Amino acid sequence: MGRYLIPLGIFVVLVGFLAVGLNLNPREVPSPLIDKPAPAFSVSQLHQADKTIARDDLKGKVWLLNVWASWCVSCRQEHPVLVDLAKSGAVPIYGLNYKDQREAGLKWLAEHGNPYVISAFDHDGRVGIDYGVYGVPETFLIDKAGVIRYKHIGPVTPDALKDIILPKVKELNAAS
Repeated sequence: MGRYLIPLGIFVVLVGFLAVGLNLNPREVPSPLIDKPAPAFSVSQLHQADKTIARDDLKGKVWLLNVWASWCVSCRQEHPVLVDLAKSGAVPIYGLNYKDQREAGLKWLAEHGNPYVISAFDHDGRVGIDYGVYGVPETFLIDKAGVIRYKHIGPVTPDALKDIILPKVKELNAAS
């Protein structure tokens, strides 16, 4: 009888770990980049291929970096929320067109509206990799010093905007 207790105990522990893991929300996976400087980048702009945009161009203001693509189904869900946010002027939104074709991204914005001050064109996905992007959409809140303060995985919803993102923007703008 005793020889069965050790395998049974190991089995119970493994089932416990599985049960805990199955109840975790993948949208709440903490980013290792929170409270660290946003990775540097300098890539061409989506609308003007001969011009670049760099992370350091945005220092001195609180801003959102929204990672999106024309092929992203979930991006369609969040896009009206971003358009409304851009109209409100609460925080500037910069886009990162991720692993997309330039023409497809431009067409998509022309059809659905453009909430972005500027969209960076990340054709090969290298900027996204540096930011730890593993799916689109993802949105980063970056402070005046260029430090990532929040990462939202998945489509930004009106509730997430009202309850989490905008209060953090207000707090960061109030900080000197």
